[in-house]
Amino acid sequence: MTTPPRTLAQVLAATGPILLDFDGPVCTVFATTPAATVAAQLRQVLTDHGATLPADVAEQTDPLKVLRYTATLDNPQLTARIDDQLRHAEQQATTSATPPPTPARSSSPPTTPAGRWPSSATNSEPAIRAYLAAHCIAGYIDHITGRAYAEPALMKPHPWPVLTAITALAAQPAACVLLGDSPRDIQAAHAAGVHTIGYANKPGKAQRLAHAGAEALAEGTEGMGHLARLLHAETPPA
Repeated sequence: MTTPPRTLAQVLAATGPILLDFDGPVCTVFATTPAATVAAQLRQVLTDHGATLPADVAEQTDPLKVLRYTATLDNPQLTARIDDQLRHAEQQATTSATPPPTPARSSSPPTTPAGRWPSSATNSEPAIRAYLAAHCIAGYIDHITGRAYAEPALMKPHPWPVLTAITALAAQPAACVLLGDSPRDIQAAHAAGVHTIGYANKPGKAQRLAHAGAEALAEGTEGMGHLARLLHAETPPA
């Protein structure tokens, strides 16, 4: 396994705003609503509109990858239809999404270091807002950047979501760090000039994230707990 060159403490000490990927670090969107079921529904829309799916797409269980495929069809209306249906599915799924030990939960909004919690995501903004409101944690997030509507080419690993969040915060890329659980997150952060922490929430992810170039790793519940304690230690006494 490639060893990340820095510790969590070192990355946090060198950065300010933390960009949180949504699905993974904040919650598991399709925890009880199977992602494969949503992907099958999206594939059915494509075939109903006359699209012939290659074998890898016909068996695809990741809804976001089905959405990415629509960008190759040169049919903006169909892409919008797929994105609309996925957004609806995401918003429905957030009602039963399961939260991981997200570091933001360990500090109340008044004592969270300023600017630490913007959100840069591959999911739709309405679904993100619905989840944060339902779990009473909207106050932890300074800004939300959902995926660009009906433009799958701008999803990560494209840096657009990361750069958009940075611009909204009036921050400098080199001052920010992205916490993400996929190589695409790490690649997008690198393309934007942002530091990276990989969240290894499943077996094998630590190796993939390190290979993608994550500067540090938060591995599972223990890693997220350590990250939370480091952030809590930054908060000055009242």
